[in-house]
Amino acid sequence: MLTFYHTPLSVNSRRVWVALLEKGLTFEVVEMNLGGDQFKPEFLAMNPFHHIPVLADDGFSVIESFAILDYLEAKYPTPALLPSDPIALANVRMVEMVTLNELNPAMTPLFKEMMGFGAESPEAVEQAKQKIDGVLKFYADKLGEGDFFGGDQLTLADIVAGTFSPWFEKLGISMANYPTLQAWTARLVARPAWQATQPTEEMVAAFRERMKARMAKG
Repeated sequence: MLTFYHTPLSVNSRRVWVALLEKGLTFEVVEMNLGGDQFKPEFLAMNPFHHIPVLADDGFSVIESFAILDYLEAKYPTPALLPSDPIALANVRMVEMVTLNELNPAMTPLFKEMMGFGAESPEAVEQAKQKIDGVLKFYADKLGEGDFFGGDQLTLADIVAGTFSPWFEKLGISMANYPTLQAWTARLVARPAWQATQPTEEMVAAFRERMKARMAKG
């Protein structure tokens, strides 16, 4: 039995959650309260680094979202979320790693401002937006005219990059110059797996208030 330990607002968790749903797997969901659940002995036995997500599968624990995605693809290969064509596979892996190494850190100062966790300098915000624009250009190039990064097949690249895409407009990143990416985002958010895992505004607001209270105590 698969058991998925996560929190709904985590992008790292959400990419695994979407993959589980897209593969049609049966799994138990354990929602973690990161105010302390991650430090309980039973969780630390699975992940000594006390972060989510974690996937437990019949006594075997997998940590780190990218490792979990690879594990799911290897053990449950149908439906496939990786293409077999070498070029398509390389594109998928490049999009995954660019999302992790370039997009994720660039979005951090914008998330911080949006959530009210402190103001960044105008220079830092502009630099972040320029870097994100560079990532979007890269995405558009790799997507081409296809429906997904693997052509007509949903892939891990779509899941990894696509769980960020609904945040772009909220963070002041215009998609107007990228019509193919706008269409790609619309295709993704229409899928049941995206709708089932999309955080609500109430969740975001509650998280914001919890974090502000924690910062005020700190």
